[in-house]
Amino acid sequence: MLKPLHRCEKSANTEDTEKSEGTETRRIFHNLMRTRLRLFGLAILLLLPTLRVSAHVGSPDVFYEGKAGPYPLFVSVRVPQVIPGVAEIQIRSESKDVRAIRVVPMRLAGPGSNLPPTPDLATQSKDDPQFFTASLWLMESGALQVRVQVDGAQGQGEVSVPVPSSAQRTLPMHKSLAVLLLALTLLLAVGAVFIVGAIVREGNLEGGEAPDEARNRGARRAMVLTAVLVAALLFLGRLWWGSDATDFQRRVDFFKPPDAALALVNGHRLEIRLAPTGTSSQVQDLRTPPRLRLADVIPDHGHLMHLFLLRTPNLDAMWHLHPEPAGGDAFAADLPDMPAGSYRVFADVVDPRGFPWTLVGTTDLPQISGKAMSGDDSMWSGASLASTGVPESTAYQLSDGGRIVWQRPSGPLKAGAPLEFTFDVQDKDGRPAQDMQPYMGMAGHAEFVRSDLSVFAHVHPAGSVSMAALDLAQAGLAGEAGTTAMSMPMPMADSGPIPPEVRFPYGFPREGEYRIFVQIKRAGRVETGVFDARVE
Repeated sequence: MLKPLHRCEKSANTEDTEKSEGTETRRIFHNLMRTRLRLFGLAILLLLPTLRVSAHVGSPDVFYEGKAGPYPLFVSVRVPQVIPGVAEIQIRSESKDVRAIRVVPMRLAGPGSNLPPTPDLATQSKDDPQFFTASLWLMESGALQVRVQVDGAQGQGEVSVPVPSSAQRTLPMHKSLAVLLLALTLLLAVGAVFIVGAIVREGNLEGGEAPDEARNRGARRAMVLTAVLVAALLFLGRLWWGSDATDFQRRVDFFKPPDAALALVNGHRLEIRLAPTGTSSQVQDLRTPPRLRLADVIPDHGHLMHLFLLRTPNLDAMWHLHPEPAGGDAFAADLPDMPAGSYRVFADVVDPRGFPWTLVGTTDLPQISGKAMSGDDSMWSGASLASTGVPESTAYQLSDGGRIVWQRPSGPLKAGAPLEFTFDVQDKDGRPAQDMQPYMGMAGHAEFVRSDLSVFAHVHPAGSVSMAALDLAQAGLAGEAGTTAMSMPMPMADSGPIPPEVRFPYGFPREGEYRIFVQIKRAGRVETGVFDARVE
């Protein structure tokens, strides 16, 4: 029973003591109410359903290989599945003389992109001094960058790695924890009702004095009113968190691969537009970039759009084309000769802030009698994925008798592990090819496609980052006073021999069967090698 708070015939000290005790009782009650609301909000937030969203078509992590001044680095960024969230950074240095590495996240372009905060010191492995790890909070969605600052025997170096940051899902909560939190919420709610009833019924009684019927009736009325108030607060809390969850869901949907609206015009011209979406402009604020407009995209290694058409379901043919703007918010490509069939379409573009988008669509095409391919356009056709003997695909025979050989590591391929894919190009005599040329400014291109098409990644020798975003990141470094010993990746010359080896840093996001398309250019002709792999 609460100590009585009686006002009649009390000394001043006793009255002050009673007032203090009453204040303490009210403070405890308010604290209980606040705790209940916090637990309720936590329960609603954690009980949200799991949302499996594919950022960049199922491959959200970032892999980059380049130089920070004199130091060659392999950087991988495991992007958090929720934003804000913690990104896991792994860095391997080829140089043995690196003493320390620091990392810091910031915006890729716009306000704040040239004002880096204090960087975090990466942890150097005791077992492998060339391996460093760090954890960074990513506080917003959109085009970000992770700046890597290296200090070593050869001085200092710096490089910036673009990171497309977006929420991919909400986190589920274990059922046992949900039951526990629900029980605590009910306990606090019921406790608040009984506390109010006790205060009204016994709040100012003398010790040992029993409440009369009038006090009991008043207590019951107060408990009913408190129960109504608690129920109202629970309802309002549910609405509040429901609204916040809906807003977060919109942000998750905002960064889903956009749907492509495809139309065949004049029997051979494919038009690509953004399909209408239910994501409205109300979610566009400082936490999200402007909604994608095809009229605003920026060039990415020489083209505004990279279009891939894969014949389904066997993935036995692939076209890599480069549509041009077609007026308004649309692109169009004149198709080459193509057999009738169903095609999955992936269209890569980069918005002005450096965020990469992949439009995804499906279309059924009739037999196409089109124009001959030219420039950087290319195609491949061959065996279906199901008939190639996964995972024994390590060499591909080219049309001129040469080969592309995958220096596949021994042992099974593991999902989630950063890897370096190395391919040797040989002539028909089995010797290193001497006629290799840059393909769109680089040694080669690779497309990693999961058999069910849930993963599609367009990768370059610099990694999974878009070249347009990489240019923005390095331009930001170049524009800062005092920046020294940084590495600016330069495009290769359009012609001239290059080494007969091409490497791609990447990591499979999920287990399953994959088809890897490796594209190179030899003696003015684009060649495509195809490799299949099973990932555990």
